[in-house]
Amino acid sequence: MASENYEALIAATQATLERVAAGFTPAVLASSLAAEDMVLTDMILKAKLPIGIFTLETGRLHAETLAVIGKIKESYGYNVELYRPEPAAVENYVTQHGLNAFYDSVELRKECCRIRKVEPLKRALSGKQAWITGQRRSQSSTRAALDVQEHDEAHGLAKFNPLADWSEDDVWHYIRNHKVPYNALHDKGYPSIGCEPCTRAIQPGEDVRAGRWWWENPDSKECGLHIVDGKLIRIKQVSQ
Repeated sequence: MASENYEALIAATQATLERVAAGFTPAVLASSLAAEDMVLTDMILKAKLPIGIFTLETGRLHAETLAVIGKIKESYGYNVELYRPEPAAVENYVTQHGLNAFYDSVELRKECCRIRKVEPLKRALSGKQAWITGQRRSQSSTRAALDVQEHDEAHGLAKFNPLADWSEDDVWHYIRNHKVPYNALHDKGYPSIGCEPCTRAIQPGEDVRAGRWWWENPDSKECGLHIVDGKLIRIKQVSQ
């Protein structure tokens, strides 16, 4: 069931996106192609806001995730920009450690994430004034203190999390009411979706991000996109 203030959440999110478009151009949505980012994609494209949308094509994504790119093109006539890892860096990692070495240690997993996600993100954000994510506070313990607007000191630009106050039910209420296309893996028990070898379906009652890097402790379950020097990069809250 959606929150009692569901309509207010929609209005606040739309206002945030409009504020980003008006005052932080060029700005981009970093889309994981999962449910939350599809809500934001729908809002951005239907309002024709000058906010770009990109995804990190790591080379290890599920076929169902890649299919969402086509769904966006078909539904909105929009081409999502793809950022891929440097081939030489991937080859070097695989040669030294093995294709699936991320299972061996947290350090090797984070290095794989750095190569396939963190470095491409830096390229995607180069020259931008703001970036937008679909993060929500209720997704995990590592995101409990999430702010709607922050300053990303790692990349030197503003960062917005317009869905910070939304519940998972709010997200799905919006998707169903607005007929938003979404990743088919969500219907198979995947509330949070990353690379194929690092994501599994969750069991009833588990944290929504329990399927991400399930072999690790919950407090280490971030890929590095929102972490610098071991700390989440939401270092500074900005007045809204």
